[in-house]
Amino acid sequence: MTPSSLKVAVLGTGFGQKIHIPALQHHHRTEVIALWNNDLAKAQEIAAAHQIPHAFSSLQDLLALPELDAVTVATPPFLHRAMASQVLEAGKHLLLEKPMNLNAQDTRYLYDLAQRKGLVAIADFEFRFVPAWQRLAELLQEGIVGKIRLIKIDWLVVSRADPSRPWNWYARQDQGGGALGAIGSHAFDYIAWLFGPIKRLCGHLSCAIPQRPDPTEGGKLKPVDADDTCLVMMELQDGTPVQMSLSSVTYQGRGHWVEVYGDKGTLVLGSDNQKDYVHGFRLWYAPAGESLTEQEIPQRLAFPQVFPDGRLAPVLRVIDHWVQCIDQGKVTAPSLKEGVYSQFLMDLTHESHARQGWVEVPEQS
Repeated sequence: MTPSSLKVAVLGTGFGQKIHIPALQHHHRTEVIALWNNDLAKAQEIAAAHQIPHAFSSLQDLLALPELDAVTVATPPFLHRAMASQVLEAGKHLLLEKPMNLNAQDTRYLYDLAQRKGLVAIADFEFRFVPAWQRLAELLQEGIVGKIRLIKIDWLVVSRADPSRPWNWYARQDQGGGALGAIGSHAFDYIAWLFGPIKRLCGHLSCAIPQRPDPTEGGKLKPVDADDTCLVMMELQDGTPVQMSLSSVTYQGRGHWVEVYGDKGTLVLGSDNQKDYVHGFRLWYAPAGESLTEQEIPQRLAFPQVFPDGRLAPVLRVIDHWVQCIDQGKVTAPSLKEGVYSQFLMDLTHESHARQGWVEVPEQS
């Protein structure tokens, strides 16, 4: 018997339109039947362009569709708790974009609600599904570098380096904007996935571009208080030191790199692609005292299909993971549980910055 398709609605028309809709329409088990935007005319226009039958500006009306099974939430983070709560209360499975919320408490609320309702709620942590990253995870599991002495992460991009880039919610810390939320949420997740839990951290946040023009007010300069650069020192539970530098305002930044130094050798994963944060990752290894050599990524890990926009292939794998969890009635990582942990570490980074010192990371139940 052929499994039935999952009828899905997409909330949000930014990342939702660029990635969620094409990924869901490409997947063989998902069908996009509805789209939400707070501007009904815009929702109708985008829905028509993508052959989506229903368009709404009312979330309540969208959730009342009798055939609807599941919802992806790709709106700005300050809307996530309210919207995701309604989705779960309506009995629909949830795929939630990162950053999950404005704080870990709100994400924990959603996690608990999904548990009570018996629903599958997962987080869109894409790097877990990228072939080069999966190979890195395998080699680390094999112990190829031995006892790790140092982990160094650089994620330095140019995406917001131009001061004329318009002001919007991303410029506001109180709405979940900033580099820590946009890319630090991913980094905290993959640190836990690849290396284990964090014992303590010390973070510093800064904003290099304190004003941006608001096109809705004739280009009037508005204040920016969300971080565009974030530096974090960490110590893992096993004592391993971690150094992380994140920035979205670095002209000629080196891209995204993870370096793992151990007593038996070194692993380096990286991409200098400034235009696509998924395309271009390569992996190198060197036994102690020898030169780095590039490692072949096994074909068994390769994407079955790649797209001009590199984000599409890993999001397709996230959707596949979501569908399998729904089929099996069992939630596995990356779920909202991992989303709670990532958000908790972001909260502690803000706390550390405010206190100007190290903070302990309590063990999560």
